[in-house]
Amino acid sequence: MSMEQLDGSVVHLEWKNVAIASTLLFVNGLISLWFGLGLERTLLVSALRCIVQLTIMGYVLEPIFSNDGPLFVFPFAFLLMFVSAIEIVYNKSKFRHDWMFGSVLFSMVLSTGMVNYIGNAYAIGAAPWFGAREFIPTLGMLLGNSMAGVAVGLNSTMSQLTDKKERIEMYLAFGATTWEAARPVAIEAIKLALLPTLNAMSVMGLISIPGMMTGQILGGTPIADAVRYQQIIMFMIVASCSIATVVTVLVCIYVTFDQKSRLLVDRIKKVERKRSTIALWQERIESLLKSAVRSRHGDTHEQRPLLG
Repeated sequence: MSMEQLDGSVVHLEWKNVAIASTLLFVNGLISLWFGLGLERTLLVSALRCIVQLTIMGYVLEPIFSNDGPLFVFPFAFLLMFVSAIEIVYNKSKFRHDWMFGSVLFSMVLSTGMVNYIGNAYAIGAAPWFGAREFIPTLGMLLGNSMAGVAVGLNSTMSQLTDKKERIEMYLAFGATTWEAARPVAIEAIKLALLPTLNAMSVMGLISIPGMMTGQILGGTPIADAVRYQQIIMFMIVASCSIATVVTVLVCIYVTFDQKSRLLVDRIKKVERKRSTIALWQERIESLLKSAVRSRHGDTHEQRPLLG
């Protein structure tokens, strides 16, 4: 594997380069151990997933880029959307509602598919617009950012519907429609979901240099083209994240209210996360130490009258 620089020289990257970079993760591990964050297992699993998933994707993308046809591009694109829906529903959401997976998958297909088509066909001017080298990378960036927005929006919506049940039912009792009662919830959830993306767009180029722009510059793309390409991608990301978040939030509200404008909280289920093995062992060790200390103090108290 190699990376072309602006002067035409090529930097060859091997697994040892990745291994050197991975040593930087020890900083996160030490911070987690020092503060007792309990993120060691999460850090290790995330790093391993990053290596395995990107390696597999590299092997998968090679034949797709070589063939560069819709019969290869579109099925792979749908696979990415399907996996992103699974990640949102089963790994990132603290709550689940009825028909949640279908609504999330629909929102991801609608938002990223539509925005990716408009961006590649008209803004970037790719010919054809479904070319693998343009369509797949931009789709991946859209999905990654939309996933975060959808997860935050859904968690906020279902959390508010559960915690503010009495207030919402009071609005309904005084004659408010379903939308009038749920509108503040939707506004708060959508605003919370979109703020990180909007903040990232506002500081881009002033404080941070985007990763995609950096990669293009390192790959030999003229700086002016890399800048314009990043601007287009950022606008696509904001649009895709907005559409996906709005769709999922509105579907969530529709599902949790019936036709008689009654809030059905029983359609929302809180996900119980299993505790990690490391956390369980830490609790066991702490309990054993506490028991030993208590027994020691107990023996001391029992011996004091004899000494007196």
